[in-house]
Amino acid sequence: MSEIKITRIETFIVDLPTIRPHHLSMAVMRTQSMVIIRLFSSDGIEGLGEATTIGGISYADEFPEGIKLAIDTYFTPLLVNQDPTKINSLMKLLDKNVSGNNFAKSGIETALLDAHAKRLGVPVHNLFGGALSPTLPVLWTLASGNTDTDIAEAQKLLTDKKHNVFKLKIGSRDPKADIEHVSAIKSALGESVKITVDVNQAWSEQIAKRAIQKLQDAGVDLIEQPLAKHNFEGMARLSAYFEVPIMADEAAGSVQDAYKLAKLNAARVFALKIAKSGGLTNIAKQAAIAQGAGISLYGGTMLEGTIGTLASAHIFSTLPNLDWGTELFGPLLLTDDIVKKPITYKNFSLEIPQGAGLGIELDMNQVEKYKRK
Repeated sequence: MSEIKITRIETFIVDLPTIRPHHLSMAVMRTQSMVIIRLFSSDGIEGLGEATTIGGISYADEFPEGIKLAIDTYFTPLLVNQDPTKINSLMKLLDKNVSGNNFAKSGIETALLDAHAKRLGVPVHNLFGGALSPTLPVLWTLASGNTDTDIAEAQKLLTDKKHNVFKLKIGSRDPKADIEHVSAIKSALGESVKITVDVNQAWSEQIAKRAIQKLQDAGVDLIEQPLAKHNFEGMARLSAYFEVPIMADEAAGSVQDAYKLAKLNAARVFALKIAKSGGLTNIAKQAAIAQGAGISLYGGTMLEGTIGTLASAHIFSTLPNLDWGTELFGPLLLTDDIVKKPITYKNFSLEIPQGAGLGIELDMNQVEKYKRK
């Protein structure tokens, strides 16, 4: 039997409108731009991947146009004519020759895993030992910026049994206004509904200490990344001081970050994201560190479309300490999709497709409609 080889890699950017403006501390999103990867091999198998960031270049030092350029110019010459079944070897090759670029690396590893699972006739999660559950709980982010709008949105989602845990993006306004906003929503939705807040690194340690006390008193259940991602010691001080758990998101970027956070007791929860860690395999490594240290996990998102969301879902479904569920609602924030069968969301959860690979197929008519020319 002749050796299988990667024959070509195709990338393109799609721009999908969002259902409403999505407010973050560093940007307001009205569209989501995704780099889609198609990896073709000599055995006729195609693997799909996605590399997506938030708010252009405002969130991270990778951005859609740069991700596409990096893959086309640097990744592809390294990968073409290599054996696509040797995924660990290929990711090591990329790490040796390409510094950083974790978003791009995550998209490539997703495409390799999707292709290999299709080759074996199994879902991607089987490559990591199998899913613990066919569904994952999914929260919703309330980010309209208006208190009454957010309350009405949450109440409708509760009634429709779509989401019963809500995250609020804060940090762009005066802390007093943010606290009033969060407290009003928590009060309106009641004790049985969990509310988490994401500060997106916006506060100093002094401001955080005052604000978190008030949020804890208001009944908020989880505080995400209140300080700059490099301030591990400050995160440790906040984690020791407060009863409400502090979650590391941007600070938990790599396997090395996860080890340092665990060593310093700098967070009681890790938000895992395949993009920032460089792929699904690195998520499994971060999760193992967390499990050993007694740290809970949360399945984060870069607001990916269906391909990236399902890549995350497959690996998150294998993790035993995913105590805080996931926020894999990215496709629900978009007005349309580029796959033939969208993800099923019901009963506050996402259903993981059980077909081979990621379990999805591109709709090329939709791709052409939204592909950046």
